[in-house]
Amino acid sequence: MPPTPTVERAPARTLLAGLCLAPGLAACTAAEPPPPPPREIPVVEVIQRDQPIEIEMVGETRGSADIPIRARVEGVVIGMHFTEGRRVQAGDLLYEIDPAPFESKVVEADGGLAEARTKLAKAKSDLDRIRPLAEMNAVSQIDLTGAKAQYQAALGALRAAEARKRQAEIELGYTNIAAPISGRIGISEAQVGEFVGRDPNPVVLNYVSRTNPIRVRFAIDERRYLRLARRIRDLERDDSAEAEEDPGLQLILADGTVHPHRGKSVAVDAAVDPETGTFTIEADFPNPDEIVLAGQFARVRAILEVRRDSLLVPARAISELQGIHRVYVVRADDTLELRQVELGPKIDRLRIVESGLAPGERISLEVMRLSDGSKVVPQPTQFGNVAAPPPES
Repeated sequence: MPPTPTVERAPARTLLAGLCLAPGLAACTAAEPPPPPPREIPVVEVIQRDQPIEIEMVGETRGSADIPIRARVEGVVIGMHFTEGRRVQAGDLLYEIDPAPFESKVVEADGGLAEARTKLAKAKSDLDRIRPLAEMNAVSQIDLTGAKAQYQAALGALRAAEARKRQAEIELGYTNIAAPISGRIGISEAQVGEFVGRDPNPVVLNYVSRTNPIRVRFAIDERRYLRLARRIRDLERDDSAEAEEDPGLQLILADGTVHPHRGKSVAVDAAVDPETGTFTIEADFPNPDEIVLAGQFARVRAILEVRRDSLLVPARAISELQGIHRVYVVRADDTLELRQVELGPKIDRLRIVESGLAPGERISLEVMRLSDGSKVVPQPTQFGNVAAPPPES
């Protein structure tokens, strides 16, 4: 048989190219996709203002006066004349302790006082009788000296008896326990019928707390204390409007609300605690409605300094890469410029910009999936909407 002729096969790539060149097959050519439309991004303008630099310190509320109500004598409680948790006025009767044993002591002291007076009267009579006889040498000087000694001893006994009676009357007075100050009284540690005044029975029966003004004790570290102390010193020396308009301290309660009344420092510790490195301060805040009670958690906010003409931007508009901070600036032609900035302190949801921006420049609130030089569609956003802290849940 004659040999079968060999047919060369064209490469698949050549065949495909030939097909795509055939008439009616123009769809094989890949079409270029259209460019994406410019991206819409929220932008805000850089603002400039005088910005207070504030610090917050953790503290605890207490009464501006917290007075323990003590049982100063032993006995059985026979009366309670207040409602726990309510206000009492200075001098109001709070507790009665059975007065019978102390009334007996007063009667006994009265008897001793009467006896001492009788002895003094006899001693004086004897002295008055012996003195002229001694002057006539009818009795010896020894008798006169003895009479004088008896009189002085009787006089001393009378004074002691008077002191015992006063002490008995004082103890009797302790059976009626009155409020030492006006304020709110707490829950009683003893009830009617209970023996009090000696361990293990209650000695401190209750507390009366003055809550207007309310006092807050808080601690501040050494470094911030020095800055705060220097500011207070400068304000005291300064007669400018800034010193007159200093708002004082602000109280932030446990639920995040701000107490409507500003306070001021009223007491400081004598030294920094070497173990904790903190300095203790107490401040009073007006509390006319007595909403704030003693023993609550609180934060105290104070102004360390005021930075004039500070530039501020939302913290969310700043990106960081290897310690370098940058923002996207929107130029006049709506293109982006990635710009490096130097930052200052953080103020809630804002940051102070030390350099790199100018007042009124527009910056992007978004930092992800953006590129330098790209075209955008700016969506103006009110600065206050992004500067305000989120609402408390």
